[in-house]
Amino acid sequence: GRHGVLTEQTAYAAVSDAMVVKARMKARANPARRVGRVRTPCRPGRPRRFPTSSPSNRFPRGATPPRAQAQAADAGVESGTKEEGFDFSRTQGRSFLPLAKVVDQEAIKTALLLGAVDTDIGGVAISGRRGTCKSVMARGLHDLIPPIEVVKGTWCNADPSKPDEWEEEVSLAVEAAGGEVETEVRKAPFIQVPLGITEDRLVGTVDMEKSIETGKTVFQPGLLAEAHRGILYVDEINLLDEGIANLLLSVLSDGVNVVEREGISISHPCRPLLIATYNPEEGPIRQHLLDRVAMTLSSDVELSLEDRVDVVDIATRFADFAQEVIQETDEETEQARTQVILAREYLKEVVIGEKQVEYLVNEALRGQCQGQRAELFAIRVAKAHCALNGRDRVEEEDLRKAVELAIIPRATVLDNQPPQEEQPPPPPPPPQDEMPEDQEEEDEPEEEDEDDDEDEEQEPDQIPEEFVFDPEGVVMDPSVLQFANQQKNNSGKSGRAKNLIFSEDRGRYIKPMIPKGDVKRLAVDATLRTAAPYQKPRRDRDIQKGNDPRPVYVDKSDMRSKKLARKAGALVIFVVDASGSMALNRMSSAKGAAMRLLTESYQSRDQVSIIPFYGEEAEVLLPPSKSIAMAKRRLDKLPCGGGSPLCHGLSQAARVGINAMSGGDVGRVMVVCITDGRANVSLGKSLREPDAIAEDAPKPSSDELKEEVLDMAKKIGAQGMQLLVIDTENKFVSTGVAEEIAQAADGKYYYLPNASEGEIAATAAGALADLKA
Repeated sequence: GRHGVLTEQTAYAAVSDAMVVKARMKARANPARRVGRVRTPCRPGRPRRFPTSSPSNRFPRGATPPRAQAQAADAGVESGTKEEGFDFSRTQGRSFLPLAKVVDQEAIKTALLLGAVDTDIGGVAISGRRGTCKSVMARGLHDLIPPIEVVKGTWCNADPSKPDEWEEEVSLAVEAAGGEVETEVRKAPFIQVPLGITEDRLVGTVDMEKSIETGKTVFQPGLLAEAHRGILYVDEINLLDEGIANLLLSVLSDGVNVVEREGISISHPCRPLLIATYNPEEGPIRQHLLDRVAMTLSSDVELSLEDRVDVVDIATRFADFAQEVIQETDEETEQARTQVILAREYLKEVVIGEKQVEYLVNEALRGQCQGQRAELFAIRVAKAHCALNGRDRVEEEDLRKAVELAIIPRATVLDNQPPQEEQPPPPPPPPQDEMPEDQEEEDEPEEEDEDDDEDEEQEPDQIPEEFVFDPEGVVMDPSVLQFANQQKNNSGKSGRAKNLIFSEDRGRYIKPMIPKGDVKRLAVDATLRTAAPYQKPRRDRDIQKGNDPRPVYVDKSDMRSKKLARKAGALVIFVVDASGSMALNRMSSAKGAAMRLLTESYQSRDQVSIIPFYGEEAEVLLPPSKSIAMAKRRLDKLPCGGGSPLCHGLSQAARVGINAMSGGDVGRVMVVCITDGRANVSLGKSLREPDAIAEDAPKPSSDELKEEVLDMAKKIGAQGMQLLVIDTENKFVSTGVAEEIAQAADGKYYYLPNASEGEIAATAAGALADLKA
């Protein structure tokens, strides 16, 4: 039906009709088991908005199956009469632009349809800049998802055919009814995860109201339970809390949500189709997250002038006359929905050959994809694409689509693609008149023999004649290379989106936890949920003792504290060699670099400190600060000259870094040491130890001073600080000690003779960005 209501009996009419049609078609082509070879063209004059494949090997999409039409007519669907059941007509709630009205974006449309066919495919991620139709396409897919049949009374959309996944209450109710399972038809859920969601709302928690009423711990389902067998939509996933994103993808990959908290231990199935969208310009996204999503595509496609005009026309008319625009695509939407229903049935019997799997693995190896998720997802994509086209055996077209959607976005060789060269067109075939007569005569019996072989033997696995990637990892097809570059440029940056510090006193409330010692910030919600099941027995016990009942009974064991998180910047400590003739140049460069970093670090909350070492000791000339005025005031006078107490300078940097991290305002510490690595003052002398400053104290050798410095560098690395050594000495007199210092701390070494403030600032900023990643 197109405009009315679909009852429980007619909701699955298309599925049953699909089985009948499939059986007939198999009976006609039993030797090769070819299914869905006929294609019915769409209505004349109507452009096809959904992605299409080759003209052959397609399921008939032009008409609804006869049995479904008859049952829908009997139910009053075509006449638009209202009765109980599921309503496809969108008359309730907000309307969204149909997917068929989206201009271009064929790759993303195909990926979404494949996800509708196989919700276990692994999800779809869509990247793109502002206004590129990301959320519109995600919501438009909801209309193509068929309704689901669930056990009546379930809170996680339990499948009647899988009793081992039912909730305990549902199983007990069915048992009490003598084994009779009462079902109902629901619209497939579409659940959106808000950015500020807490772990309780996502996975589920204790229902305080019902727990107080019943005196037992009652589970309150979260969004993951509501989204089972439907769509779970995450907008701006790159801005989602890191812990929530990890938890979400972990549950989706396992297919089960296990909740063990606040006195409850429960698990339920969770297998929705994940659709995630993000804008790379608004924040980086970790590659680890993208790797766990099957298909990651970009919506940043270049539209022609005519396409842009069409977009404006459709958007304007939809804003003013939404129902008219929706009715224009009712037929295409109904056909696509029927196609999805039938494809789900075909998917159960789709077969992929061993050589075809080997082809996909070879493509992943040639593209240098990390891990094995690329080929695993590609196999599911190929099978879903095969089912969507009404076939039960994977063919060449399906393999190419799997490479395009699942392997190319993960390929790591796309950065080194050679420039495209114009290839000469192939030579034209010789005229028919010039062909030898013998060859023409020989061709005919060969074709007859081939036809006989096809009838006698089952056709072998179809594999593309050429690989997408050559052995060196170069994409050979120019059109595929253009598509690959488009996906690569919009896949986002790797690394963490934020640097967070967790504590119990300051920051944003993340989750409750069992306190260790005194409670600094009480998590009232979690405390009440923990105490809720015990309210009734505690009240009864208090009344028996003759006491007046209290509104709420909370014991110390019920207390839960808040786990808080806040953004933290980094601390850059400049340790500068201020001894010798080049001291003034080094200090001036370090001062300029520090001022540049402070100017650029307002939003990132980074701090800067400067520790020069000269004479017999090092001093903290500029404590960790974000103030530009304070830095200018402290750095007006630049001390220099004397010996080189390098070890004391590194020791001071370690102390400043440890104090900053313990204070809770700094998440990362990087020590930038500008030196040639030559030390001539021992740490004991800098610390004024009696044995080192005595008149008869032995002078340490250069090897002893070197070992002392290397040992201090190792301690800096062991504390989790990044050491960056900038060697400013001329090459012909350099001893290489500076590089050894960087290696001892597992840090980085740069050789920048006579480095300017710009070079030092750029080097430090680049290393700091890598540190935060």
